[in-house]
Amino acid sequence: MTGFYARFGKRLLDLLLSLLVLFLLSPLLGAIALIARWKLGTPVFFRQRRPGLHGKPFTLYKFRTMTDARNDDGDLLPDAERLTAFGHFLRATSLDELPELWNVIKGDMSLVGPRPLLMRYLDRYTPEQMRRHEVKPGISGWAQVHGRNALTWEEKFALDVWYVDHVSFGLDVKIIFVTIEKIWKREGISQPGHATAREFMGTHDTNSTERS
Repeated sequence: MTGFYARFGKRLLDLLLSLLVLFLLSPLLGAIALIARWKLGTPVFFRQRRPGLHGKPFTLYKFRTMTDARNDDGDLLPDAERLTAFGHFLRATSLDELPELWNVIKGDMSLVGPRPLLMRYLDRYTPEQMRRHEVKPGISGWAQVHGRNALTWEEKFALDVWYVDHVSFGLDVKIIFVTIEKIWKREGISQPGHATAREFMGTHDTNSTERS
């Protein structure tokens, strides 16, 4: 990325908006945490290592949306069986993503950028797809406002790389406003036939599920 906005302005925008939103929504965050504690127990937050800028790992924070229900062998049940009604509401409204504002303040993420996926995906990307890590991951992004989990992985990654090549203040503001509209309409929450999205197995992936 080159240019003043990409190098300095984007971080300033991230800090100003994230601090403002956290201040305004702090009562809501507290209420969600209490309900999550009541409905799902502890921990209230979901923590997972995800790849950030240039693939460097960081700890992602979200509100927990699933139980820890397991089968007789001790393995976690599929996402669809562990996702509670309260968890589904949090995901449908994207309220589960609010703790990621802390990741933005810390500098691990940006408000806008390709979604941080799973560490194990790093070895499955093509060189072109890997370019999505040339910018910080975001809470929302160009792929999210064009279909989110309703897109194929290949479509998502193509949109992510397009964003990397076109980062600008105007584009980020547009994505933020369209994201608010998409959340209101609750569009693209899951892929057809899956609780969220199937796991990315490479450019010819066809199976499994994982939250993005």
